[in-house]
Order: sequence, then structure tokens, then C-alpha cells
Amino acid sequence: MKWGLIGASNIAASSMIGAFRSFGSDQVVSVLSSNAERGRAYATEHGIADAYADLDRMLADPALDAVYISTTNEKHFPQAMAAIRAGKHVLCEKPLAMNVADAVAMVHAAREAGLVFATNHHLRNAGSHQVIRDLVRAGRIGQVQSLRVFHAIYLRPQLQGWRIDNPMAGGGVVADIAVHDADTVRFHLDESPVDVVAMTAATGLGKGVEDNAMSIWRMPSGVQVFCHVSFTHPHAGSGLEIHGSDGSIIARNVMTQRPTGQVELRTKDGVEVVEFDPRNLYAHGVGMFREAVAGRGRPAADGEDGIRSLAVANAILAAGQTGQRMTVDYGGI
Repeated sequence: MKWGLIGASNIAASSMIGAFRSFGSDQVVSVLSSNAERGRAYATEHGIADAYADLDRMLADPALDAVYISTTNEKHFPQAMAAIRAGKHVLCEKPLAMNVADAVAMVHAAREAGLVFATNHHLRNAGSHQVIRDLVRAGRIGQVQSLRVFHAIYLRPQLQGWRIDNPMAGGGVVADIAVHDADTVRFHLDESPVDVVAMTAATGLGKGVEDNAMSIWRMPSGVQVFCHVSFTHPHAGSGLEIHGSDGSIIARNVMTQRPTGQVELRTKDGVEVVEFDPRNLYAHGVGMFREAVAGRGRPAADGEDGIRSLAVANAILAAGQTGQRMTVDYGGI
């Protein structure tokens, strides 16, 4: 496949370019940046043939098969729609759009055009999360009763920028992190939250956006989910706990881009450390995307997954701002 990068981003440089190139003869052939000089420098640094400042010109390349969108959040919708009109498959960063209606429109447009559309929810691609899901599905902890996810980090200075001060670009910890947690919870429980309560705050980094949020979600089955996300916790670590009638899964340092962490199964028989495949999360996701383009299976996280995680994140924000319990609006999907 031949890929184009819409956005000369840090995540593309650190993770996605390598993931694309890990598949034999696949190539990253172009990059788009609103700053032409930066785009050329980025292309040179990463060995990319073409740099563009005009999206339509980039999409006019008939050799281009797919695009990876990693611009600021408010740009995802128009850029994805342009790529779909140009007949390109789309892998889009989360959240898909600023609102659920736009996300639904993107996914429907791709479906009608016969194109693969996926959301780059990387956590569900981790070997750790695969074994957690397998344990739950196998009934190793009995009936699930509650889930706790804590994903409180310190946002690195090079990643701060618009994430901590620009609500119009989709900044804030909920859009950046809680949206991933929503997808991960859905991946493990095979259901989506009905409603949420939440409190949000700016505790040190946030300037006009929240940098800390705690929320509780009610699932259709009755399972309760507690979620804590933050940009201001340098030593908190991350983790996931799923508690059931017959046992608990305790996973530490698994809410990360790296294939690290430890998964424990705790039952009446004691504590078992569960081994997992330390695979590259991003390469695994790209591999499933390629298979979907070839007509074999579906992406790791498709467009509907992206819509649902966005809807949960937006409900958390609304609940935090209003102090009211908010029903999650999935846009009719």
C-alpha cells in the first residue's frame, strides 16, 4: 500500500511511519502540512518523497491508496470527507470529529463509497488487552460487576500546545485520553455506556480546557465503570481492573503506547501472572487495516467504534460542565 500522511505530527513520526513501513514494500509517499516549509523538512527527515500544503493536490495522486489523519481534532471531519471523495481509504486519529453527527457522516460516506474507514484506537491492539478480553470472555472472573480504569499521566511538554489551551481544536484530557479509555472498556465488555456522571477540573496545565476528569459510567448490563484521566500526574502510573463474581483482573501500566505492563488473574486459587504477546500496537492495527482493504476481515477499530468512543467522551464533558447525569448520544448508529 501507498500511504499519505495528513498532518506532519509527532505520533506519525514516532509510531505510524514505522508501522506502515513494517509491511514489506508498503510506502509512505506523501505528507501534508499547513506550513509548506515544515512539511518539506518533515519529508526530508523521514524519507518521504512528496510534501504538500494543499490537500486536494495531495489527494489527486492516483497512486495513493490510503491516508492517515493526525491533525488537530477540528480538522478531521473536512479532511476525511475530502479523502473519501477522492476514493482513498482512511485511518483517522481519535476522536473522529468534534461532534457525533460529523463522525456519523464520515463513516456513512466511507461505507457508501466502499472504502475502509478506521479509528486509530491503539490500546485494543496491545497483547495485554487481548489476553484481558480473552479472560473475560472465557468466564475466568465470573460475572463482571465493575471496572476501574486509571489513565492519569503527565503530558510531555512537546505534546502540550493545543491540547491544554485550545478548546476550538478539541483540546483537553477527555478528548485526548478518556476517548481511548471508552474504546478499551467497550472492547473488554462488548457493550457501550448508557449514561455517565462526571466532574472535570483544570488543576495545573489546563488553560480554558480540563486537564483532569473523573467519571462513572452505567453499562446496559448494570456493570459500573469508574474512569480517571489526567494530564498532571507524573507518578500515578496507569491501569485497568475488572472485578467479577469469581475473580479479578488487575493490569498495571497497560494504558500506554508501549507493549508493556503486567496482567494478574486473582481467584480463590491465588494469583496468576498472565503472559501476553509484546507486539507493536500500531503495526498490529495497520496490519488489520491492510487486511480489511484486501477484503479480509475488519479493522481493529472501525468507524462505528470511533463514533461510540467520541460519544462517551462528549457525554463526560457535558456531565462535567453541567453537573447532570448525561445520556450518551450515539447519533442513531
